[in-house]
Amino acid sequence: MVLAASPFTQDLNPLHSTLGSTLVALLPLALLLVLLAVMRVTAWLAVTIGAVITIIMAIAIWHAPAGPTFGAWGIGAATGIWSIDWIVFWGVVIYNVLVETGVFAHFRHWLVTQATADVRVQAILMAWALGALLEGLVGFGYPWAVIAPILVGLGVAELDAIRVAAIGNNAPVSYGALGAPIIALAAVTNVPLLSLSASVGRIVAILALLPPWILVYLVAGRRGLRGIWPLPVVGSLSYILGQFPTSQFLGPYLPDVIGALVSFGALLLLLKFWRPAETLGYGGVPIAAAGGPAAPAPAAPTPAGAGPAADVSASPGSSGVREAVPGFMAFGILIVVVVAATGPWSHLGDYTFIKPEVDAISSLSHQPVAIVWKFAPAIAGTWILVSLLVILAALRVGAAQFMAALKRSFSQMWGALLVAPIVFGLAQVFNYSGMASTLAYGFSRVGTWFILLAPILGWIGVALSGSNTSTNALFGGFQYAVGGLLRMPLLLLPSLNSAGAEVGKPVAPQTTSVGVSTSSYVRREGEVIRHNFGWTLVILGYLILIGVFYFYVLPSAMRL
Repeated sequence: MVLAASPFTQDLNPLHSTLGSTLVALLPLALLLVLLAVMRVTAWLAVTIGAVITIIMAIAIWHAPAGPTFGAWGIGAATGIWSIDWIVFWGVVIYNVLVETGVFAHFRHWLVTQATADVRVQAILMAWALGALLEGLVGFGYPWAVIAPILVGLGVAELDAIRVAAIGNNAPVSYGALGAPIIALAAVTNVPLLSLSASVGRIVAILALLPPWILVYLVAGRRGLRGIWPLPVVGSLSYILGQFPTSQFLGPYLPDVIGALVSFGALLLLLKFWRPAETLGYGGVPIAAAGGPAAPAPAAPTPAGAGPAADVSASPGSSGVREAVPGFMAFGILIVVVVAATGPWSHLGDYTFIKPEVDAISSLSHQPVAIVWKFAPAIAGTWILVSLLVILAALRVGAAQFMAALKRSFSQMWGALLVAPIVFGLAQVFNYSGMASTLAYGFSRVGTWFILLAPILGWIGVALSGSNTSTNALFGGFQYAVGGLLRMPLLLLPSLNSAGAEVGKPVAPQTTSVGVSTSSYVRREGEVIRHNFGWTLVILGYLILIGVFYFYVLPSAMRL
């Protein structure tokens, strides 16, 4: 169903000045920066204002026809609701069901009791492995809110505990919330979903080698790095062992979940045969109880205001393997159902009812381009809902518990659920009108040096929007267009955009506000951001080197 009789031809240079047109095309993004970072406007209101301004500019300056422009916004909004909200909401409900039933409390407590008293082991097991699992299910800063109180209960200073939770959460973010950021990237670039999942996975596989070493240093200093190499090596490689093949062959929905579970198994197996020669507490201070079990973490304090779904129930008095089985069973159900229904062998998602689209002639390629939404009922979000129904039956969840989980999920997520359709509508108007092409053409004047800027733009984007998903929606199409103009491997720049957004999450104000909601740093997010800032730059520099490696050494891995 085409929403316009004839394609609109985009104007590459409406102001007849490359610099002037590029700067004007930047205005919607600059406006979002001011609204979010300076005026501290809430995200859904900021993107609404940004969308209105973008539509006005598209019609008045880029001369896009009004009807199809609003049609492009509607197509983007539908994409945001069906491809993002429909996944994220049910993922959060699954997590809240596990919290309401106490299943997550038993699972978490069992993991804590498997660790030694060594703070380095606790940091890798909790901030790295458990954090990846929570990111894969929920995202949006929730892993910090759950993990930081656990680390505080194990003796880590609160501000450092938040930083450890944030840095440990770096590598998994692109596959967070059951793959929402990669789905967003595919929607605005029209690149096959599996291709983007695979290319981002190749970057993340190298990126994930560094954070476990940083976590060890953050909790135990230089002394903590002595003789500890098996722990960060096994932690990173085991996550990659689950994440990498999943991202390459199954898509973006489960790399974090499978990577985290493989990491848990490998780390616990390692601890059966190896323990640190010296048991260190927070700050690298030796402690006497070498090899003894860690003390159970106290429950996280109730969030101030409307906090996230932290596990605020009291920790179980005793959690053995038997008590942890329901948690593993729930995650297993999710994996089996989603893999069976969405893997490359399944064509259940191919059937579409309607396919609205608006067409334009690209100002860059002079070829037709389409802004399109395919309403496919049997997409990943539907199968996550099916997983939830199976989990409810398997765990015998009561109606009251389920309704409480639904209510909590909506209370937590209503703002994020609004942001997705609005920001996707903004992004598709940006693409349809030719504003993205104008911006890409201006930035392409930088030449191949742009390889250094691509991850930085992702870092900036998430610092503004607080969301990898929104960052990919805003910058993904633009990065893809720049790559085409510069004849770079087409998957490289969009993938670096997503990975750059991973790295910037610890300094994103909105993510931080969620992450600190179970701590005493509520409304003191600035202190946390400053504390996190330096290490995000270290990892960003590492990411830039990874991008240069793929561009100059292994470009074939990033070709479409």
